[in-house]
Amino acid sequence: MAKIFIDGSAGTTGLRIYERLSERKDISLIKLREEVRKDTAARKEAINSADVVFLCLPDAAAIEAVGLSENPDTVIIDTSTAHRTNPDWTYGFAELGDARRKIGLSKWIANPGCHASGFIALVWPLVNAGILSPDTYITCFSLTGYSGGGKKMIAEYEGADRNPLLCAPRQYGLTQTHKHLPEMKQLCGLTNTPAFSPIVADFYSGMEVSVPLFKKDINGSIADVSDLYRETYQNGLVHFNPAADEAGFLSAAAYAGRDDMEVFVTGNEERMILTARFDNLGKGASGAAIQNMNIVLGIPEKTGLCVKGE
Repeated sequence: MAKIFIDGSAGTTGLRIYERLSERKDISLIKLREEVRKDTAARKEAINSADVVFLCLPDAAAIEAVGLSENPDTVIIDTSTAHRTNPDWTYGFAELGDARRKIGLSKWIANPGCHASGFIALVWPLVNAGILSPDTYITCFSLTGYSGGGKKMIAEYEGADRNPLLCAPRQYGLTQTHKHLPEMKQLCGLTNTPAFSPIVADFYSGMEVSVPLFKKDINGSIADVSDLYRETYQNGLVHFNPAADEAGFLSAAAYAGRDDMEVFVTGNEERMILTARFDNLGKGASGAAIQNMNIVLGIPEKTGLCVKGE
């Protein structure tokens, strides 16, 4: 039975991972008493006695935690931003090329960012297939539930005397230096950093990432893009949906509570919009982390996850 330790289990992502794993009988969770949860010696012992460690920590703390690892057999899955563009780490998006094989062989796995997951799922196949040039100037907007902001933002939105401005969607990342941009650019092999507009709204969880394209941007048709998504996403937690329309609307909360993702394309031959919908805490965080753990352990990757049709 595999031994699993969640370092940072009190945070939003850590709690979601804990909830998913606590119901499983095929693993054993290493738990620290509350009084030693942040004790370095206790954490070090737990890290080095585990088969798989989830780091659900801020970047600096995640880097520090990696330094505590001395067991060469321990696999670390880091959910922070710290190692996502580090060439020594495997980027944990199993559906991209031969990433699944690399994840299964890796000891250091960087879990993707939530916004980045949707963007990469949409753009990577097109660049890889030559339908979209790496030199293309790309824009992206993303709607997310407030749980993506962690405990502080959750408390703000759910407080009894909250700011009335929270009742309407709020754009952020205004300086175009959002922490997910480096992985969005690097993983897709882009020459230019995308122009990115993330928006947080008054719902707990769910995400809708969209990339608009003009005919001049692509080497192909809207049918070619659909066919490519259908071919690319036949396994794993990502699937192509040819008809995601909800009477002319698309809700960002459609996949709330789930761990999978759907991708689709709408529009016409002149202008199209690529869209990915998922849960920012699911395939955008804890769902992907558990998927990576399952791959490492050599078991079906959807085990213990909430996905379509299962």
